[in-house]
Amino acid sequence: MELPDKATCYRALQSRDARFDGLIYVGVKSTGIYCRPICPARTAKYENCTFFGSAAAAQEAGYRPCLRCRPEIAPELASWRGTSNTVSRALMLIGEGALDGDRSSVDGLAERLGIGERQLRRLFLQHLGASPIAVAQTRRVLFAKQLIHDTNLPMTEVAFGSLRRFNEVFQKLFHRPPSSLRRRSVADRESAESGTELRVRYRAPYDWDSMLRFLEARAIPGVEVVEDGAYRRAGEVEGASGVVEVRHEPRRQSLVATIWFPTVQALPAIVNRLRRLFDVGADIETIDDHLSADRKLAPWVARRPGLRAPGGWDGFELAVRAVLGQQVSVAAARRLAGQLVALHGRPLPNALAKEHGLTHAFPTAKRLAKVEDFGLGMPAARLNTLRAVAQVAAEDPNLFLPSRTMEETIARLVAIPGVGEWTAQYIALRAIREVDAFPSSDVGLLRGAERVLGSAETPKTLLSRAEMWRPWRAYAAQHLWAADGAATQ
Repeated sequence: MELPDKATCYRALQSRDARFDGLIYVGVKSTGIYCRPICPARTAKYENCTFFGSAAAAQEAGYRPCLRCRPEIAPELASWRGTSNTVSRALMLIGEGALDGDRSSVDGLAERLGIGERQLRRLFLQHLGASPIAVAQTRRVLFAKQLIHDTNLPMTEVAFGSLRRFNEVFQKLFHRPPSSLRRRSVADRESAESGTELRVRYRAPYDWDSMLRFLEARAIPGVEVVEDGAYRRAGEVEGASGVVEVRHEPRRQSLVATIWFPTVQALPAIVNRLRRLFDVGADIETIDDHLSADRKLAPWVARRPGLRAPGGWDGFELAVRAVLGQQVSVAAARRLAGQLVALHGRPLPNALAKEHGLTHAFPTAKRLAKVEDFGLGMPAARLNTLRAVAQVAAEDPNLFLPSRTMEETIARLVAIPGVGEWTAQYIALRAIREVDAFPSSDVGLLRGAERVLGSAETPKTLLSRAEMWRPWRAYAAQHLWAADGAATQ
């Protein structure tokens, strides 16, 4: 990842330009602290500033995080996206805890990615300015700092590894013990029964209403619900089940997630999933500017500034949803998904189910791969596809990670019996977060294209027109679906 030149970075720092928040960090030699470009502290002298492309790079250079601007809550922008899909895949795995504790090594991570350890280190240094271990450690430390600052969780639960080691790391990094970072006394904080509340920052604008409408139309009965301006769902992470609720706080450019899960260890993976689901890492101004170059699409982009491309909580869940939606309406696919969950999903603990109105977590690939009879009224061919997807997903933990190119991702998916081009493109768009995926044969997409472009399109002609929307065709698809108002998926 290439940083802007130092003069540009310094001007952004002087003006506290929010457009650079999450893209650059400044290390100040005179204090030994690194900050976000929007930090309210007095601007350091030019000669004392060193700029970095990631918090990990600043921390690895010996700087400690600023306590005023709090780098841990900066929007986590996918600035590396499109530059190296290998880095993208690695960060997804790191976000899921691939390098936490003794669970894995850089060697093991590189093996999962199909490359050598030295090549992985080189790519990280090139695109993020830090090693994979430094990135994982920085994410872990900053996430722990956020938990200390914003929740009532005890230190013994927040600590990664031993509490003694945890205290040593914080003392070295912040020059103070972890307990000093608590904003309020435990007595003044919310009770454990109210859940763990965390904020996830994004870069404005963010079209929350469109996001909710999209998710509500596809909400799986028993698993998801959209009501009172919030999204709520049940989920299973590392064998534990719980509930997550997400609301919008536009004043702070944040999504507020309230999480009821039995283990603190699951929190980083849950937040990572929410980032993916709600597409908070998009550099939306760049995307909207690019799509607005098309004079016919531009008015529709202007109507919905900040329209995101919704991802998925779980890749397998999204893939099943796509298979169930083959050649049927949104409502029919939603109904079939609800039946599948009722028959094969993992029931929530009674207390959670009663309080939140949800009944099950979506069944895992391993669970469905063992099912002999799905109990669904569907054509045999689609049932066979469902079974094939479950079996492949159960055998391949990397199935829903990006390949080196999007073409490789699509080829890997269409190799599954019964998965055609439309299904593969839809899975790539939402489950794998391929920002250039484009299911051109989708009926809702074609209807939306007719409204936007003013003429009836075939999948072939629409695909040709979509060339000018690259590399952000997934976002163009979202605008076409929004223009249709009743997309098929």
